[in-house]
Amino acid sequence: MLTLSRFKAAAVQASPVFLDTDATVDKVIDLIGEAAGNGARLVAFPEVFVAGYPYWSWIGNPIEGSPWFERLARSAIEVPGPEIAKIAAAAARHRVNVVIGVNERSRGGIGTIYNTVLTLSDEGRILGRHRKLVPTWAEKMTWAPGDASGLRVHDTSIGKLGALACGENTNTLARFALLAQGELVHLANYISLPVAPPDYDMCEAIKVRSAAHSFEGKVFTVVACSTVSEEIISALEVDFPRARELLSRRNSAFSGVIGPDGRVIGQPLIDEEGIVYADIDLGRCIQPRQMHDIVGHYNRFDVFDLRVNRKPLQAARFDDDAEKDLNAGLAPFLAPLIDTQEVQP
Repeated sequence: MLTLSRFKAAAVQASPVFLDTDATVDKVIDLIGEAAGNGARLVAFPEVFVAGYPYWSWIGNPIEGSPWFERLARSAIEVPGPEIAKIAAAAARHRVNVVIGVNERSRGGIGTIYNTVLTLSDEGRILGRHRKLVPTWAEKMTWAPGDASGLRVHDTSIGKLGALACGENTNTLARFALLAQGELVHLANYISLPVAPPDYDMCEAIKVRSAAHSFEGKVFTVVACSTVSEEIISALEVDFPRARELLSRRNSAFSGVIGPDGRVIGQPLIDEEGIVYADIDLGRCIQPRQMHDIVGHYNRFDVFDLRVNRKPLQAARFDDDAEKDLNAGLAPFLAPLIDTQEVQP
């Protein structure tokens, strides 16, 4: 018999402690505890919440932004690493699944950063690491493009969970790739973007994209968006005089939960910090699929053929089988010499 979960989801809408990794991790742990204390089994955090978004690329030129890029690179984290270990431990301690955005520094290059979404289980394990496929617009000044090795749906204690970052939720093929793997809960994390074109309503855009995915796939979408704090504005206006003017526009952050009918569940958060809660019953995903199941009976796979390359991209591939470790080969000869060597006073 098919059994589907019922659980409470929490979407965090907040600002990180700007470019302060340790303080932001502490804030994450506190928020996990708060959400879990209110009964949440899934806690969603915004895009690159650890530890900040490169707003300087939108309000200044590349030369002015370069020192800020260095600050971001220094605050970025490696995955796995001690920062994620702390967050994973909090997830395990409170028995909640956590999805969080981070600035991930490449182990192979100190100047390469990825916009990464991490999925952590309620046992404290890293289930997935998805690097944003294409940085959006000015973001190309900061992040390297990711690959599809992390474009996966994860089996969790609450059900099949997938995630995409911000503008990726506009990418129809990326979304379909997750739906085709049986996704039932979609995590969409965003940043507040007050510097979009004047006629662009960021809040409405987030809601439209989320509703589209939920309605098309008959899934729940949990949206977590960051806010622009006074701390962020004050820090940036030292070097960018128009920072306050450009980063203060309202209707720039939306967090909430969308049902499989494309409608918002409960009351979303607009612009203000807080946590949105919603009760999710995955059984609600069944009946709507009798009409439209785009990864099943309501499609023509003899007409359409989507192929996804999930091979991880690497700077180089080294064939270590071709050579033996020279020191390992030397060890048998060296050991007798060391054993018979006299100890000098």
